[in-house]
Amino acid sequence: MLAFASKTCGVVASTSGRSLAQDLARVVTGVSSRSYHKNVVDHYDKPRNVGSFDKTDPNVGTGLVGAPACGDVMKLQIKVDADGNIVDSCFKTFGCGSAIASSSVATEWIKGKPVEDVMTIKNSDIAKHLSLPPVKLHCSMLAEDAIKAAVKDWKAKQGKGESPKLQAQAAST
Repeated sequence: MLAFASKTCGVVASTSGRSLAQDLARVVTGVSSRSYHKNVVDHYDKPRNVGSFDKTDPNVGTGLVGAPACGDVMKLQIKVDADGNIVDSCFKTFGCGSAIASSSVATEWIKGKPVEDVMTIKNSDIAKHLSLPPVKLHCSMLAEDAIKAAVKDWKAKQGKGESPKLQAQAAST
């Protein structure tokens, strides 16, 4: 690959057969898209459920989590119906492609499920689905934490404590 940019003469060229943007991205980040599994690339290129809900809505739970070491911040929200089923979810994430993909997958997986059931989603399930390398596992951990935080926030708005089932799960981990 040969890519270069010159401020002095305004010349930008690529001779690799890839687009200039691809070459420059590789130079700047040191990473090619081939380093990521196709599921990560798919959810990064076409993230599902990006957006936000009104956090003051009593049927909306908001989870805001971050990883200080890498600077990733993830906001995941759920909208829950009267029967305790998640009818919609959305996210906003500031972070790497793996963090965005983890958020996108999480919102897809929790839609249509009872609140109690989404508490069983583990970061290892998300990481496996996305084939995340060990250095990116914190991204799937953030997604799991965001789901739990959103459910906790929704329960607090409902005046509900944790169910005995959730208390037993928390005690076993």
